[in-house]
Amino acid sequence: MVKSKSEVKSFCISKQVVWDAWERVRANDGAAGVDGASIAEFERDLEGNLYKLWNRLSSGSYMPPAVRAVQIPKKDGQGIRTLGVPTVADRVAQTVAKLYLEPKVEPVFHPDSYGYRPGRSAHDALGVCRERCWRYDWLIDLDLQSFFDSVDHSLVLKAVAAHTEERWILLYVERWLTAPLEHGDGALEARDRGTPQGSAISPVLANIYLHYAFDMWMAREFPAIPFERYVDDAVLHCKSERQARFVRSRVARRMADCRVAVNPRKTRIVYCKDDDRKGSYEHERFDFLGYTFRPRRSRRKNGKLSVNFLPAVSDDAMKAMSKTIKRWRLHLWSGKTLTDLARETNKQVRGWINYYGRFYPSVLLRFLRRIDQYLMRWAMQKYKRLRSSRQKTGEFLESVKTREPNLFAHWQPATQTNNRMMGAV
Repeated sequence: MVKSKSEVKSFCISKQVVWDAWERVRANDGAAGVDGASIAEFERDLEGNLYKLWNRLSSGSYMPPAVRAVQIPKKDGQGIRTLGVPTVADRVAQTVAKLYLEPKVEPVFHPDSYGYRPGRSAHDALGVCRERCWRYDWLIDLDLQSFFDSVDHSLVLKAVAAHTEERWILLYVERWLTAPLEHGDGALEARDRGTPQGSAISPVLANIYLHYAFDMWMAREFPAIPFERYVDDAVLHCKSERQARFVRSRVARRMADCRVAVNPRKTRIVYCKDDDRKGSYEHERFDFLGYTFRPRRSRRKNGKLSVNFLPAVSDDAMKAMSKTIKRWRLHLWSGKTLTDLARETNKQVRGWINYYGRFYPSVLLRFLRRIDQYLMRWAMQKYKRLRSSRQKTGEFLESVKTREPNLFAHWQPATQTNNRMMGAV
């Protein structure tokens, strides 16, 4: 009997999984890699490109191209972060490996690991963290220094090997880890450590690495210390300052043993101050996943005001949103209608509301009112009768808001959720 080509391949990789991987890559969109090919260009010969990729993956001959290096400023404004942008074909190949690997590692991952896992979200981590801040007086805001740039390749491969017998996954993971970065001037940077942020396989590799380096170690050494980890961001809850200091020192030693450094400047012990916790401490606030946790006023079930330790949209997140709003320059769109302005901005604003409005939304809603200031300036530019009176302009916008409360995304929460603000004031 003559065997088909698929039967004589070195590795058995399903064509359906390659197609499923393509569907995910297309849904996520993304920029072109070093070959300059976009999603649309890859799709022009989709069948041929996917077959070629499957053929090379299955035969063991697939060699990942260099990863395009893109530098972006860090969220805290201090320094830059290098992202790695693979080609479209390489993103599909990485997603194939992820689809094979993920079902094997998901059942063993720690329940308090939340980052880039199916059925888990940043909001889940934030919600659990909020509740634990009410139960534990102290916490460690853990920051791993340049984690994605310093991951040890041999330890990653050892951890992956513990969860799969597929030789091709180990083969290609090693090749992806060592694929060079290509900078804007065409220079290639060799890599002997790290896994570039921006690749499809990096999050699952990071989670596997930290599953052994951190999660399981914490469960074994400090079973009474709960934590929430979102990839390389983690919060550890402690009963006392003394306990927090001891745990912090032990975690730093453990990470060093695993060839990852704890950032001493950003890793802080925080006191979860509220009405029932007396005294003060150097740090009584921290940022986690775009939210700032700190003492805030809230209304209890009995109607009385109190101070609780609560999350709300962070200052850094508001600075980033503010830059975006300024960049829109809405006040200069005098040739457009309000409907045009809403159409251009609503998708972005809804995204902000959906993410940053989950906890203590009143802070976000107050911030988003600055959009109305630009709409005021737009109206005064567009209508002569309004140019000399901010009062009349304000009345004009209020009349529009009354008639069409759903026109702008940031108007909708103000009119629909004021009565269910989770007790925030």
